[in-house]
Amino acid sequence: MAFHPISRRTVLGAALGTAFAFSAAASAQATEITLGALRLTSHSPTYIALERGYFAEEGLEVELAFFESSAAMAVGVAGGDLDYGVTSITGGLMNLAQRGVVKVIGGALAEDPAVEGAVILASNAAYDAGLTEPSMLPGHSFGVTTAGSSFHYMLSRIAEGEGFEIGDVTMRPLQQVGAIVGAITSGQIDAWAIQPSIANRLVNEGAAHRIGAISDYDPSYQVTAIFTSTEIASEEREQTEAFLRALSRGVADYNAAFVDKTASQEDVDALIDIVHGYVNSDTPRETFARSLTEGSMRINEGLSLSTTSVQAQLDWMQAEELVSSDITLEMLVDPSYVETH
Repeated sequence: MAFHPISRRTVLGAALGTAFAFSAAASAQATEITLGALRLTSHSPTYIALERGYFAEEGLEVELAFFESSAAMAVGVAGGDLDYGVTSITGGLMNLAQRGVVKVIGGALAEDPAVEGAVILASNAAYDAGLTEPSMLPGHSFGVTTAGSSFHYMLSRIAEGEGFEIGDVTMRPLQQVGAIVGAITSGQIDAWAIQPSIANRLVNEGAAHRIGAISDYDPSYQVTAIFTSTEIASEEREQTEAFLRALSRGVADYNAAFVDKTASQEDVDALIDIVHGYVNSDTPRETFARSLTEGSMRINEGLSLSTTSVQAQLDWMQAEELVSSDITLEMLVDPSYVETH
């Protein structure tokens, strides 16, 4: 038998061929999912989990689909265009749950008395005219995306806490967050409430004034949640658990860097770069870094869910006749995936 020496090139070629074959096989085995997102810093864990490979390590190939509003994302999940969504708990989401097509499976952004939360703003014109605290909101206008949105709910908490009727404030439905930013900056609306990464930027730029905090009215408000279709929640458990594990790792990185401030500066800088690639990428990095490090709200560790807050939101929606009185928490929430409280 003739002996043929094996060259280094032959060995490397064989190794690369094996590596490429393995990569192709791994790719073929990955489960493709579509995840709804908003270009807000509250979605930072999604971008972190994607860019750091946490989804890939769970065998998931994630495609992001960007939306301008929470309502549209909920419809996307219900219609099968999205597998998962992360957004506020709205009347539209509750109505879809009643139809049996969506389920909340985890929690995300939440008010925490120990961390700065959503800020109540007044436009410069309204502030100069005397709107210097939330109790003075009657007779003024307040920006919301739609009726039944998180902004509508926050206004209701302020009204209850200050003892005035929500009808004493004129709601301006502007559909998109960007439109509300423009409206309060230009004085087309008098007031708004929004997470601090946006609010603080407007205040620092001299475009609005801070007049209060939502945590003074609802310190345990579950602002956003993770949701999916009822079919996926019931029939794709392994995939859903893998998705939640990966996203939870992104949450842990985000909280350590921007909320608890326990991460190294090197890690903070790396995460700023990741998030900046998806959010306000046209903003100078230094400006964006300041808003992220000084204005990030807590996201629930392990994506735990405050069903107490969800029930309170449902009760309010029903009292305002924004959703059917027949909807129950059980219709809306699948509590089997994460810790609830």
